[in-house]
Amino acid sequence: MQLTGLLSFAALALPLASASSKGNSSEPKPDKDGKYWIKTDHLKLGFVPFGAAVSDVRLNDKYGIERDVVAGFDNATYYSIDRQKPNFGNVPGRYANRIKNATFEIDGKWYNTSANDNDGLDTLHGGKDGWGLRNWTVSSYSDESITFSILDTDGENGFPGDVQSYVTYTVDGWDWHIKIIALSLTKKTPIMLTSHTYWNLDGFANNETSTALNHTLYMPYSGQRVGVDNILIPTGEILPNAKGSINDFWSEPKQIGANWEDEDLLGNCGFNCTGYDNCWTVNRDQLSPYDWRTTEPVASLSSAWSGIKLDVYSDQDAFQMYSCGFQNGSMALKTSQGIDGDEDFPRVIPQYGCVVLEPQDYIDGINHPEWRREKKQIFGPGDDPYVFQAKYSFSVVGDEKEECAKDEL
Repeated sequence: MQLTGLLSFAALALPLASASSKGNSSEPKPDKDGKYWIKTDHLKLGFVPFGAAVSDVRLNDKYGIERDVVAGFDNATYYSIDRQKPNFGNVPGRYANRIKNATFEIDGKWYNTSANDNDGLDTLHGGKDGWGLRNWTVSSYSDESITFSILDTDGENGFPGDVQSYVTYTVDGWDWHIKIIALSLTKKTPIMLTSHTYWNLDGFANNETSTALNHTLYMPYSGQRVGVDNILIPTGEILPNAKGSINDFWSEPKQIGANWEDEDLLGNCGFNCTGYDNCWTVNRDQLSPYDWRTTEPVASLSSAWSGIKLDVYSDQDAFQMYSCGFQNGSMALKTSQGIDGDEDFPRVIPQYGCVVLEPQDYIDGINHPEWRREKKQIFGPGDDPYVFQAKYSFSVVGDEKEECAKDEL
């Protein structure tokens, strides 16, 4: 490995080590359910080593009632034994989303990856044994931060070369920060990562609807999306999201279910699928220069019922949103969620009962060189590390934070 790569990685990894400066970092230990917790006065987040996954995100709604707003399991053990393997809150890798034909080419050499989707037609989230389905190591842990690490060796799921990766989760006030670093140690290889979290800002406890179609979404920089075929494999086209169309979340905020009666929505997320499972581009070039941390969020999700709003800031150039059309009511809620004793609202995740938000790069960019994503998705020894950064900023309608902001205006 070249010295430049080592130095670059060391500089980026430095903040990871600082996570052990406070709290119980000397002997990281989970609670009785196998979860590690970090918290502020406003947020409380739980994590499990399986997939380096976020298991719980808890905050008070506009009525002061605590809501757990992400899907997951009550006990860390369930993540590895559940047969559906839903990728709840994990870090899928080493290449998130889909790879066409489970193949790609680097410098004239073709590689075959684990074909685990659409009856073996493509690779999804890194393959049958992707990072989201493996145990990571807790590298450091404090009251406000936790770092997980994983070493993915040459040939795992068909990917070339060894890759070392770290993900650090930190909370500060109302903000949850995510930083993922991955370094290719021995060969050129694709790397694209994300946080695959399933959201319901009502804590699956809305007594008016069991779906998340009432959630309002706004993606101000996403006037285009990646065109896909009927199994969601990119065709190479970058399609416009015309103002007022079903995929227009850029011209103004609208509820995810706003166009549910529109016939164009059938097939929008694949064959015979109604809803969304699409990759929108994030076009901020007109703002250059800009700071992703402070420029308008790439996505905002909110619920009027709970008053909870989530603003997503990210350094990534694309954004996947999935409206949970393949949930079928077979996945139980956590004990911290749902409504007790109401037959109209069983304690399960129904179809369209959640929203998955995934900041990432262009899906299957490794098979579309015309998009020129190679510097964002192909990494070799001596290259700068792959870096993913995001900030999830929460607010609540009518809470103290919002009132203070109004006073400042």
